[in-house]
Amino acid sequence: MNTHRTDRDRPPTRTDLTTSNTRTTRTTSKREALFVRTRTRTSVLLAATAALALGLTACGTDSDPGSGGSGGAQADPSEPLTVAATPVPHADILRFVKENLAQDAGLELDIREFTDYVLPNTALQNGEVDANYFQHQPYLDDFNENQGTDLVGVTGVHLEPLGLYSRSVDSLDELGEGDTVAIPNDTTNGGRALKLLADNGVIELAESAGSDATVSDVTDAHGISFDELEAATLPRALDDVDAAVINGNYALEADLSPVEDTLAVEEAEGNPYANLLVVRAGDEEDPRVRTLAELLTSPEVERFIEDTYQGSIIPAFGQPAS
Repeated sequence: MNTHRTDRDRPPTRTDLTTSNTRTTRTTSKREALFVRTRTRTSVLLAATAALALGLTACGTDSDPGSGGSGGAQADPSEPLTVAATPVPHADILRFVKENLAQDAGLELDIREFTDYVLPNTALQNGEVDANYFQHQPYLDDFNENQGTDLVGVTGVHLEPLGLYSRSVDSLDELGEGDTVAIPNDTTNGGRALKLLADNGVIELAESAGSDATVSDVTDAHGISFDELEAATLPRALDDVDAAVINGNYALEADLSPVEDTLAVEEAEGNPYANLLVVRAGDEEDPRVRTLAELLTSPEVERFIEDTYQGSIIPAFGQPAS
């Protein structure tokens, strides 16, 4: 029987235990140190990432709708200018500019059509488009006040005379007791419609009634009742009412002529309702906006409006009223 003991067979001595504990302690310390260094690096990276994200959020970017738009005078004139417009005549006029004038002027124009009076302004305020072309100054003022937007007119372009249309009567004298007249339900165009009716003796308004007159300002309706509808729906309502006061652009879309088909139409002289090119405040000096404003008020556009619309749309160039 072999009684020789190897180091593996003999019981550990106190020295062996001390050495083993020391090695274990060193290994543990190394692991802890590595963990601390790793955790420290991770913390630093996370902090740096958070700081970068915070900085980007605070500063915004040019493509962020909340960062203020196209940059005004600092905008790149080679970038496309996106303009929101209602189809007739606004988009038609813009297409004439795009196809005949814009290229020679170094302007790339992107036209986006809308069919109501609210979305073109919200899209502009949110930075989805760079400008819009569909509204007059009183409507813009009312929209800014009620919606908290900050939009400004750049130049007037044309006037769309408001008209009174009917499929059931042939003259103003036939309107009276028991009849219903539809008018736009927005404040400025509703007041404008009531003024047209009053100017033509259909109703009577209080002397204090201004451009924002409402049905409550009617002192004598001569037995007529009013149906207040969204402006875009008024042509379709003609079959359901005795008459309707319709904005010029929606009349044209419905093949109605303000010159030939109206019972009464607004006067052009001194009319404050010229339709405007509109941008966010601060973008008035965007070189692309300035170029478009010049093209929209050019002799070529004036001839296009006169030849195409034959008095249904009237050129009305000039600075918007403040």
